[in-house]
Amino acid sequence: MTKENNSLIFISPKPETVIVNGDLFYSESRQAWSIIRFKKELLHEFPQLKEKRINFGYTIIIHRSYEELKKAISKFEKNKEVTPMLLSFWKKKQE
Repeated sequence: MTKENNSLIFISPKPETVIVNGDLFYSESRQAWSIIRFKKELLHEFPQLKEKRINFGYTIIIHRSYEELKKAISKFEKNKEVTPMLLSFWKKKQE
């Protein structure tokens, strides 16, 4: 499913809730934590991402409070936009 917003076309996952854990990788050439590799579960939810001839972008919105997040979710729902995803970062325990 896709939703349009001005010049962007959002792609939507299937309606079931899915939780996917993954890793963030350090890029030596860029000297930054800039590589997020999607697991196959996420690619199953967004099969369009497998299309190599299309360029995809993303938007990250960081809300500073739960209240701001709730307002943003209400706006998405009111405008019948795509359901937003949540992305969290965590520190792995040293083994």
